[in-house]
Amino acid sequence: MTKQVVIVGGGVIGLLTAFNLAADVEQVVVCDKGALGQESSWAGGGIVSPLYPWRYSPAVTALAHWSQDFYPQLGERLFASTGVDPEVHTTGLYWLDLDDEAEALAWAAREGRPLSAVDVARAYAAVPVLGPGFERAIYMAGVANVRNPRLVKSLKAALQALPNVTLREHCEITGFSREGERICGVETVDGPIRADQVVLTAGAWSGDLLRPLGLELPVEPVKGQMILFKCAEDFLPSMVLAKGRYAIPRRDGHILVGSTLEHAGYDKTPTEAALASLKASAIELLPALAEATPVGHWAGLRPGSPEGVPYIGQVPGHEGLWLNCGHYRNGLVLAPASCRLFADLLLGRAPIIDPAPYAPGPRLL
Repeated sequence: MTKQVVIVGGGVIGLLTAFNLAADVEQVVVCDKGALGQESSWAGGGIVSPLYPWRYSPAVTALAHWSQDFYPQLGERLFASTGVDPEVHTTGLYWLDLDDEAEALAWAAREGRPLSAVDVARAYAAVPVLGPGFERAIYMAGVANVRNPRLVKSLKAALQALPNVTLREHCEITGFSREGERICGVETVDGPIRADQVVLTAGAWSGDLLRPLGLELPVEPVKGQMILFKCAEDFLPSMVLAKGRYAIPRRDGHILVGSTLEHAGYDKTPTEAALASLKASAIELLPALAEATPVGHWAGLRPGSPEGVPYIGQVPGHEGLWLNCGHYRNGLVLAPASCRLFADLLLGRAPIIDPAPYAPGPRLL
């Protein structure tokens, strides 16, 4: 049995990695340079599907399908054990006026997913607040969204209840401890932490942390801004997406509208230009929002990676160092499958899916 695992990064990927390892590892330590789950895990929308799933590689599709099927039971398990409901909210999703609708339908037929073209009148009947002028719609039933801040709270509570898990917030990693070629722990501002295995789940910061080891991981921060409205609980019965922008209903009437895609380094400052753009998109999708004032506006940093395919597995030539990072726009979507696959690999179990597409070795620069 592995005695101690240190996980660097306390977002949903790091927390769920710890959750999946805890039963089979003597001690798990999760370190985060800030508060747990306050970066992209908090900032995202939480749609349990890639925005345009047919545009991704089979590697992303495989993780997404497994996660989508697993999310309801994960939500129920966390709620039952912690009393904090992650609110896995199944609403379905309408895509409107897609340029690549034929490709989307072909993908759905090939993958056996419940996505189909519908008469646009059906979309307007299902979502009466939808803006005018849309001509075509496709719909996928069963698509849910998860209330990501509550998912973070629920995972944190579940881990705090486990006697062999330690959560260390505001614990910045300054380097890795080495014995020859083996990584045997981490150096922190509070001193070293020894470990049999070290797992990097630090999102957009993962590449920076690896660079002192002579490793170039092509993961970079990609800024995304969102706005939030508060409406009646029944205002928006389904998620809708058009022209790259989406609206997501929460159960209590909050409506998330997002998001921008900006290469601005580590700057997380919300901008007036993005606010204006997002409000315009919100009103085009849902004209009644013209009378509503946003109750929130924020930015987060996605861990951008080539083709959005995460890195999951051990780093060759650096025994004891593992990656579970680089999920780009789909960290919340892919988290259950990514973290289960990761645990399978570290613990030597049969993997849930073929791990080859995510192996760090061939893809590290």
